[in-house]
Amino acid sequence: MFETLGSLTASPWIYAVVAVSVVLDVFLPVLPSGVLVITAAAAAAAAGAAGPVPVPEQVPDILALLVIATTASVLGDMAAYRLARRGGARLDRAIARSRRLTRAHERLGTALARGGGALVVIARFAPAGRSVVSLGAGKTHRKVAEFLPWSVLAGMAWAGYSVALGYFGTQWLGTQWLGTALSIVALFAAGALAAFVVRRPPSPTPAA
Repeated sequence: MFETLGSLTASPWIYAVVAVSVVLDVFLPVLPSGVLVITAAAAAAAAGAAGPVPVPEQVPDILALLVIATTASVLGDMAAYRLARRGGARLDRAIARSRRLTRAHERLGTALARGGGALVVIARFAPAGRSVVSLGAGKTHRKVAEFLPWSVLAGMAWAGYSVALGYFGTQWLGTQWLGTALSIVALFAAGALAAFVVRRPPSPTPAA
């Protein structure tokens, strides 16, 4: 798998693949968008560590990778948000069958209205959390002004974390495959922690 991804990072198509993967994984959370971002960042770090050897033009640019991943994340969020906001009987039935989405709807209305949009940022790291939050925000008819800023912040946090893991992990460890592997483990660890936080019941409001 790493060999396949490694050959992909040597192609200028890596930016398009990352963008499409990040946009679509709001609907298909099984897509390895985080793995792609980490692998591309690790390739850039490995090429930079080559010293006087010229860095090939095909090696991903860190800044471009960060901007593309962030932008694609926000675009995917807004696509899911718009789809859920427009609704439809079929979507309503699908959401009603999902206890996760139902619970998200109940929590999101209050959380976002009270300025608790940090939930959007935390959920971006949780498995399928981005889908739940984006669809939930649309279905509960949260205003764009309430959701979009948190989506941008979530995309920046997720993209920055993933790029930093791949880039600095490879620089510190000095080996691309090891830096990539440990960075992916760290990404999944952050996802597990985020899932725990998102699923934790809200603290009861103290009586006045």
